[in-house]
Amino acid sequence: MADWAPIAKEYDPLKAGSIDGTDEEPHDRAIWRAMLARYVPNKGVTGDPHLTLFVARLNLQTTEEKLKEVFSRYGDIRKIRLVRDLVTGFSKGYAFIEYKEERALLKAHRDANRLVIDQHEIFVDFELERTLKGWIPRRLGGGFGGKKESGQLRFGGRDRPFRKPINLPNVKNDFYGEGSSEKRNWSREGTRDWRTRERDHERSRDKRWPERERSSAWGDNERERDSKEERSRGRERKDRDR
Repeated sequence: MADWAPIAKEYDPLKAGSIDGTDEEPHDRAIWRAMLARYVPNKGVTGDPHLTLFVARLNLQTTEEKLKEVFSRYGDIRKIRLVRDLVTGFSKGYAFIEYKEERALLKAHRDANRLVIDQHEIFVDFELERTLKGWIPRRLGGGFGGKKESGQLRFGGRDRPFRKPINLPNVKNDFYGEGSSEKRNWSREGTRDWRTRERDHERSRDKRWPERERSSAWGDNERERDSKEERSRGRERKDRDR
């Protein structure tokens, strides 16, 4: 617990699949794939990773010109790399933007997240492939992405940080009444209130009982009267038939 932090300092697929980073077993198959993956970062990528921004959830029709138009408002851009398929040349929906200054990078990271570009709400984060040790991309089961409706939850990133683990010993002591005297007194008062409510309920039930008897008697009278009317109608039909 001493070295616990809400943002991951080193990527671990098992921790990324845990809400507080304390799970011992993976909760889905993607985590198993990430644990078994052997991913090597692309050494052909150039530029300063500490000045590079990762932009995801892009519209497949978004171009480099559109990205430059939007992100240049935060500062001078050194390079934009829109990741495309090697065979078809179509966009894969994410890009890397390298700025010239750290101030522009921080401003874009703060203001551009959840910005709508070409009818798509984008996700912006710092580059992690070359800055976070042990990084596994989402296509291999890792990453910090995912949504609740997809069933793939990942924690440890800035978009969804770890939750602090619950201190179980304190919760257990309070549960068994080992807390302060004020809590114990409150529990006794709650018991007395419960008994009072029980007595009031019994009294109200006794008051309602005669009303129920009258209503049931009235219902019996109604049923008896209906049966007499049915018998009289039956006799009239027989007389007409004769």
